[in-house]
Amino acid sequence: MDENAKKPDAGKVFLEESAAADARKRGRQKQINQSILIPALAVFSGLVIGAFIIIFTSEEVYAGFSQSIGAGLAASWKTVATAYGALFEGSFGSPVRMVNAVLYGDALEIRRAFNPFLESLVVSTTYIFAGLAVALGFRVGLFNIGVEGQLFIGAAAATFVGYSLKGLPPFIHMPLAFLAGGVGGAAWGFIPGWLKAKTGGHEVINTIMMNWIAFRFTDWLLSGPMQRADSGGMPISPWILDSARIPQFFPAPIRFHLGFFIALLMAYLVYWLLFKSTWGFNMRTVGANPNAARYSGMNIFRATVIGMSLSGALAGMAGSNQVLAISRNMAMGLSSGYGYDSIALALLGKSHPLGVVLAALLFGTLRNGATNMMVVTGIPIDIISIIQAIILILIAAPAIIRTVYRVKPPRETDVVFTQGWK
Repeated sequence: MDENAKKPDAGKVFLEESAAADARKRGRQKQINQSILIPALAVFSGLVIGAFIIIFTSEEVYAGFSQSIGAGLAASWKTVATAYGALFEGSFGSPVRMVNAVLYGDALEIRRAFNPFLESLVVSTTYIFAGLAVALGFRVGLFNIGVEGQLFIGAAAATFVGYSLKGLPPFIHMPLAFLAGGVGGAAWGFIPGWLKAKTGGHEVINTIMMNWIAFRFTDWLLSGPMQRADSGGMPISPWILDSARIPQFFPAPIRFHLGFFIALLMAYLVYWLLFKSTWGFNMRTVGANPNAARYSGMNIFRATVIGMSLSGALAGMAGSNQVLAISRNMAMGLSSGYGYDSIALALLGKSHPLGVVLAALLFGTLRNGATNMMVVTGIPIDIISIIQAIILILIAAPAIIRTVYRVKPPRETDVVFTQGWK
């Protein structure tokens, strides 16, 4: 037999390998497109449903329909357009005012014109930290419901370091106070992580209980050891020293600060840890299939404890950001639900750092613009919470979106398992 006949055709093999590589590339691109398309359609659908809710709760619309169908439809369109226009302007600013400020205004007018957009970034910053905390826990197979409590503990630690250590230069004091918040949150996350790994204690139950302990513990601190001397009995801490404050880029009332870029840096570090490091690979493997990870020799105990501690650290940094960059002290009611909203952020962002950042920007702009919408139209700010809840429901049930918009499901899906539901 001819020896050359036994050898495979090199050109044919090359073409087959190229075709297979192209198919894999198209498959990955299709999966990425699906990951972007479904959340985008969910957001759009949430806004559409929110428009109907606005219509059904508007007295002007009912008054219009009492006159005629045409008047009712016109009133419906006007109400929705005014509401979402005010929402957009409150979130991003008025385009006309921005252009006029750039062309004819001074530096102060320019800052004021762009302040709504900058304020949306301010609100989004805390969301980024908190969303990363939940997303990292999801990747390790842990459902961290304790972000709100870890945020409070981190804020308390950052506040204490911020006002008690005196004489330090800013380049030491500010990072030290910020990291103190991360350490406080990590310590609060370590406890349920250790209980989960050592005893099998349910992390959802444990973190919820830890939340209530954190709330009451910080209440005691603000009413006792950390209470400001001249507060008149109010539960509020001393002012954080200037050397510990995260710097703001513009004078008041503009609050845009360095913390936004720190949050982006942390998002990159979380991405590198999860997808570019051996530790991250081990943690993701434990989260996806703990039995396979155990059989392959991975340390389940260490991955669980480290994962929950890092999740708590990110939540603590969210608290640090709140007190060091925005409030400049700590008081009761520091967080208005950032820790609980972060669960929705992680789900909306598919537990990926980039997705979490985009989801945080969405929630931050909605939350910031909701106040302006309420002032301009009188529509309750709770409407935005309803829209966010609808978006979350549609994200959690992508089959609804695929059915409504005739989107074919991908052949492969990236599923994040959480052991907490087992």
